[in-house]
Amino acid sequence: MGHSMVDMKEKKNSNGDFDDGRVIANMDIDGIPPSIFKIFAFGRRKKKNDEKDAVKIANEEKRRIAAAIAFSYILFGIVFFGIFALFILFCLKVWFK
Repeated sequence: MGHSMVDMKEKKNSNGDFDDGRVIANMDIDGIPPSIFKIFAFGRRKKKNDEKDAVKIANEEKRRIAAAIAFSYILFGIVFFGIFALFILFCLKVWFK
């Protein structure tokens, strides 16, 4: 019964050190999700203010983004297969002669 509130919150580590749970430097980085094992680390939970910071994207913008992504994949595929075709032609016309 002689324990204070601070003593009850302290946890003993495997090294024998005491951890009182205080945060000296918060290492959270915006845009990086917290560890799956420490979702509520440092008492940080998703707040209503976090939802205000979310960017709203219109449907037209979503379609343009999807089209740009599809175009980039198609362009990459054309370039890749074009280089592959040039390599095959090089092998047939120059290397294997």
